[in-house]
Amino acid sequence: MESVGEFFRQVRETKGLTVDEVAAKTRIRSDFVKALEDGNFAKLPDQVFARGFVRSYARSLGLDEEDAIHRFVQSAGAFYEKQDERERLKVRQVEEERKRQANRKAVAVAIGIAVLTLIFLLSREQSSVLRRGTSELTSNKRSTHTAKDTAEPSTHQDPDPTPIPAKSSEVVPPVASKPAAEVRANEPAGAHAPTVAAKPEPDLVSTASPGTDGPLGGISIDGVGASSDGQLVLDLEANELSWVVVQVDSGSPQEALLRPGEKAHWKGQDQFILTLGNAGGVKAELNGKPLKPFGPSGKVARDVVIKR
Repeated sequence: MESVGEFFRQVRETKGLTVDEVAAKTRIRSDFVKALEDGNFAKLPDQVFARGFVRSYARSLGLDEEDAIHRFVQSAGAFYEKQDERERLKVRQVEEERKRQANRKAVAVAIGIAVLTLIFLLSREQSSVLRRGTSELTSNKRSTHTAKDTAEPSTHQDPDPTPIPAKSSEVVPPVASKPAAEVRANEPAGAHAPTVAAKPEPDLVSTASPGTDGPLGGISIDGVGASSDGQLVLDLEANELSWVVVQVDSGSPQEALLRPGEKAHWKGQDQFILTLGNAGGVKAELNGKPLKPFGPSGKVARDVVIKR
């Protein structure tokens, strides 16, 4: 069967009509009439409008409209089926793209939640570590206080410690109430109590031995000669916050809380026994000679013996 366009052209030419005359009679644009005769269905509107053009064209030529529609279906059916398939494919692609965007948003939200959860867990872990460190330091202080309270009291006591006069550039901090910065004066006769000064001194160069995981204890430092007057002079300077307990010779322990830049001074005859809450937080000199560090920063050093 010949196509509907060829059929319309033959009938139109037989009746001596032009494309423009058919367009004027059917009120269909001439380019649509020509596209219909050429079988160029892609230039025609949707299938519903194209069917209306076919009916109007057949009516203007005096032809059977149903027969013309049948010819149109035979000629343009494959084209419109492909067009419908393309439309369905386009709709499916749009739907798939919408799903991909939704999935990307869901993944982004999941990643954001995971990052926030990780930050929260890290913050909790850091807070837990800080709490454990504070608890360990408090426990060390309590154990040192217990050891001090159980020590035998001395029968000889000196009057309250007298601060060593500071230079004009030095700032001597006030002695705070017990136990924050008090230096207890329970020491044997002839010894001088510590004086705390805030003037920073140049760092001392010394070689530190490796630290241990637990508190340090039992360190002995000897072999240093006495001063010109036969006494031992111990100077401590804090570069970090450090709690110090000093026993001069056989006297009672004396404690002090040294802040960075503060110094303390003791005199004795035979030896000093130190307990440090922060072994790496202080620098020491014996008779003006630097001593090696007592341990790493943050570690507790117990019963460090410094003698002749």
